[in-house]
Amino acid sequence: MCLLMKYHTQTCRSSRVRLDRCHRAAKVRITLIIPQGCRWSPGRPGWRLATGAETRRCVCAEAATAPAPGACLGKRKTGMPQTVCSGTMFTTPSGFSPHLACAEPGEEEEAPQEGPVPGACLADGSPITSASLDTLIQNLVPTADYYPEKAYVFTFLLSARLFIPPPDLLARVCELCIKQQQLDQSPLDTAKVRKFGPKILQLLTEWTETFPSDFRDEKMVGHLKDIIHRIAACDEAYWKTLNQVLQKLNQRLALMSQGEESIVKVSLNASSISDKLVAFKTKPPPIQKDMLSICNDPYTLAQQLTHVELEHLRRIEPEEFVQAFVQKDPLDGTQPCFSDQKKKTSNLEAYVRWFNRLCYLVATEICMPAKKKQRAQVIEFFIDVARECFNIGNFNSLMAIISGMNMSPVSRLKKTWGKAKTAKFYILEHQMDPTGNFYNYRTALRGAAHRSQTANSNRERIVIPFFSLLIKDIYFLNEGCANRLPTGHVNFEKFVELARQVGEFMTWKQVECPFEEDRAILHYLHTAPIFSEDGLYLASYESESPENQVEKDRWKALRSNVLAKT
Repeated sequence: MCLLMKYHTQTCRSSRVRLDRCHRAAKVRITLIIPQGCRWSPGRPGWRLATGAETRRCVCAEAATAPAPGACLGKRKTGMPQTVCSGTMFTTPSGFSPHLACAEPGEEEEAPQEGPVPGACLADGSPITSASLDTLIQNLVPTADYYPEKAYVFTFLLSARLFIPPPDLLARVCELCIKQQQLDQSPLDTAKVRKFGPKILQLLTEWTETFPSDFRDEKMVGHLKDIIHRIAACDEAYWKTLNQVLQKLNQRLALMSQGEESIVKVSLNASSISDKLVAFKTKPPPIQKDMLSICNDPYTLAQQLTHVELEHLRRIEPEEFVQAFVQKDPLDGTQPCFSDQKKKTSNLEAYVRWFNRLCYLVATEICMPAKKKQRAQVIEFFIDVARECFNIGNFNSLMAIISGMNMSPVSRLKKTWGKAKTAKFYILEHQMDPTGNFYNYRTALRGAAHRSQTANSNRERIVIPFFSLLIKDIYFLNEGCANRLPTGHVNFEKFVELARQVGEFMTWKQVECPFEEDRAILHYLHTAPIFSEDGLYLASYESESPENQVEKDRWKALRSNVLAKT
């Protein structure tokens, strides 16, 4: 999953600009890092990070100068990573709680807590840093007097698939339940089973709601029905509850299947690459549509991009983050826990393809116009779209737009850039600067997460992270920390951190998009032809002539190759 990320790095010092602005309904403070040489004009009509607190509340981010601390648990100094207890981690309707916080001005961020982590304890209350797989499975099994903390349930169900397939895990859980509750004996202890029954139903319900894809395997449903059949003799209501669980599960799986089919259709449409459109640069283009002819309002386009982003987010299931980097269990010399058939990351991969498509679409729209003035207008338009994405909290589209504008065929258009107003672009580009492990972006993300926590509307709850960086964080966590310790124990500490990162994502993906769909714009975003990299270079050379012999030779080669195909 290689993402296109080419940065026009700004090697300049930064100054901090604080802007206090009063709106009708609220006072919003915005702090940005501004590259030196870029002027900030609060009165300029074209630049504002908030235009009405009631509809477009801006991300409040306190910019900082020190790099973020590393997250690799293999290099930790003391204690376990800071996580939230089950009482705060699972407080939202979706079962997760956004727990990123933005420090107030003048405050320092809290250091990771020492000692045990709430939500990561064994049944006897002792903290978990590592344990055998059998011990962890035992800790998952409820009894008449015990139920595992929800944070533990999510963490273990997410990570256990690296060591044992979900059907085998559920089989082990059911076997332990039957043994501990003596469900294979007759008569049953009715009082004991009635205390145990609601707890096993709760565990199975959480499993089906959080990891529904696991139950595409008929063995999973068989185990589920078997354990309920054993306890239903004590209370027929258990069958009714099971039927409700299965009904919701089937509905969820049906929706997921429809989503996967739509991803295939969109991918087929989005894969169109039309280098022959370069020919329009020397001819009138009355039949060729462009973005400005479909939508000339930056805020409207930013809203529709947010629609696309949230649609992709909703389809990504938590286990895809694990399956994307799954490897053979080092203690099992035969097969990995996932066969190629079961290792499905189609939703995650589709989201990566969308990011790349948006990069190329932006570059294509800029390189397409024959006149310099029109190209400069397109650049300014996408700068404003990027700014609106920042305000909304849509960092993935923001980075895609910046990446597209920094592609070499676009960045070489010096005359075009000279005609465009770019001060706002450099400010946004600096906000997404990769320096310090994307510290400026991570600070803004914390601000967006804090806003989401205190939001009164879905507009303010939107947090769409820069997805490839999230994947990178999870990748390095996976690569930098072993799944098992030399003792053979599962490195549960690692999976607490994995669950924290995935849990944040699960919170953000639950937000319903508050903006009205514009089908014409969405259709264009998904189906508009885009240039390949060669097509972009050719269009760029057609717009502004090559400056040296290397570029001239490449221009001739591209012209003959691309036009020969048309």
